[in-house]
This record gives sequence, C-alpha cells and structure tokens, in this order.
Amino acid sequence: MKTAALCLSLVGAAAAFAPVANKPLSTQLSLSLDDIGGSSAPIPNFDPLNFATAGSDETLLWFRASELKHGRVAMVATTGYLVNAAGIHFPGMLSSDISFESLSTMNPIDAWAAVPVAGKAQILFTIFVAEMVTEAKGVHYTKGGPLPTMVFPAIDFSNVSEETLARKRTSELNNGRLAMISILSFFAAHYIPGSVPAIANIPSF
Repeated sequence: MKTAALCLSLVGAAAAFAPVANKPLSTQLSLSLDDIGGSSAPIPNFDPLNFATAGSDETLLWFRASELKHGRVAMVATTGYLVNAAGIHFPGMLSSDISFESLSTMNPIDAWAAVPVAGKAQILFTIFVAEMVTEAKGVHYTKGGPLPTMVFPAIDFSNVSEETLARKRTSELNNGRLAMISILSFFAAHYIPGSVPAIANIPSF
C-alpha cells in the first residue's frame, strides 16, 4: 500500500532544504520576486498573471510558502505513485482483511480508495498535526520568520554555505514545480483516458 505510505510521508515533506530568512515586513509592498529567490534560466521570475503584486509582502511570502509546501508534497506523491505502480510494497497486513500486497496490484488511486476509513483518518490527522507544528514555529514566515522546514526528521544546514543553500533552494523549488505537473498528469491520465499520450498505454496510470 504505497499510496498510504506516500500520504504518511507527506508529513516529512521530502527534500526540504533550509529556509530563507526574510527581513521584517511593513504594510507596504517592498518585496519582489527578486528578493525571495527561486527563479532560474531560461525563464526567470515567471509570473504572467502578476500574482507577486496581488497583495502585501505577507501575501507574497504566503504564496512562496504555499509553492514550497505543494512542491514537497508533489515530490513525495510522485515518488509514491511510481513506487506503487512498480508493485513495490510493505510485507504483512494493512488491516485485518487487507494486505499490502493486495493494494500493490491496484493502481495508486484505487489503492488509496481501498484503505480503510480509520487508516485514512490516522494519516490525515498526522498530516494535520505536522502542518500545525510548521505554522506555529517562532515568528511566522509572513512576518519575517523562516520558511517552513521539515517537521521530522529535522535537518541541520548550519554548516552549509549560503551559496550552496541558495542553489539547493532553487533546485528544490524547480523539482517541486515539475513534480506538481507530474502528479497532476498522473491523475489526468487516470480520470481522462488518453489525455496524457506518453503514459496512455501503461495500466498503472
């Protein structure tokens, strides 16, 4: 039951790199996309709908934190989907009448549907607790605090140079953006047959 495992893994939000320390904010718009990083060639600061100027500095930082979290979730979701699709599974039983092996024979979306309600509730509750922890740490990121990091295990980047961290932050954002496209493509291929030609003839999708 890789899909359930993948959902539980969301609490860790894989590949989370050290946060960007943002300066204290005012009520005026003083930050721009150039100030929060994440752009890379050949399309720097891609914002055709001008979301970056849709509100205050707090709004812009909330957008960045949301992109970061969704990217991390999508990376774990994409990995979990592929693991399930490959038939890899835990040994033993998920519940008294459902084995991990039986879930591995389904496509990931059907496998999640087959997870007992109690199991889904435990997974979602754990995710909820992790989200509360990230939102309650010190100064909130919309008020100049660090962007969300992993809940557990915590990773110490204090000995990593700023140059390396900046590169890794950009890589994480770009990988997360690609993963968001990937997982949405998997869902589209499942619910709208033929919508993603590259994987149209693969049963797991």
